[in-house]
Amino acid sequence: MGTKAIFFDIDGTLWDEKFQIPESTKKAFEMLKNNGHLTFICSGRTLSYIQDERLLALGFDGIVAGCGTYVEKAGEVLFYKRIEEEVLERTLKILKPYHYPVVLEGREYLYVDEDTFADDPFLKVLQATVADRLRPITGNEDQLEASKLSIDIRGRECKGVLDRLSKDYDIIYHGTDFVELVPGNFSKATGIEKTCECLQIAHEDTYAFGDSMNDYDMIHYVQHGIVMGNGLDEVKAVADYVTSDLHKDGIYNGLHHFGLI
Repeated sequence: MGTKAIFFDIDGTLWDEKFQIPESTKKAFEMLKNNGHLTFICSGRTLSYIQDERLLALGFDGIVAGCGTYVEKAGEVLFYKRIEEEVLERTLKILKPYHYPVVLEGREYLYVDEDTFADDPFLKVLQATVADRLRPITGNEDQLEASKLSIDIRGRECKGVLDRLSKDYDIIYHGTDFVELVPGNFSKATGIEKTCECLQIAHEDTYAFGDSMNDYDMIHYVQHGIVMGNGLDEVKAVADYVTSDLHKDGIYNGLHHFGLI
């Protein structure tokens, strides 16, 4: 059937909230490799937050990170969209009076003022998994580098602030817990488009697996969009195929359905 390119979200797709990857998924990746297909991470996480060896051991050919703001193939950087310094400075100036828990996400580091997070569970996850990649925002203003940011909005009134930020960013809501701010007109879909452009991959040979709202654009964009059974109904609505849940062999079954393994 020729070489195909398959793009995978991470959280809720490849592994669960405890970072557990089903054995059937590991087996499926081995079969994909044996069949000569290309596999890519396609995540809202920036590169600094894609470091776990359990994940990377699946053997990806490339990474699309930061909601399409970064693309690499075999470790070679093909594209990177950094938030301009003046835009980032303006963003922080808007956010500062409200003391929101904010993570500036770059390809080298995650910048966060830990005192704004109190007992927030997300900070605990970052400290447990990528402590060596954490840097404070305060004191590093002259060397900040980021391609997107996330804001914890739980229990906070933030519509007015987000309206002001929407001039520079596309805003992705994850329920009422947090939002992602991505540079305008960038998404996982644009990251896939850039990957295919750089590597001369035909659109009809593209597949993607996802589960949440930041997967919506890529599921809609690729030729074959597959949503996990545990995914959101809004994303399932634009899928070409809804596979089973993550822990019910969802990746394996989705790949098998399309004859990729």
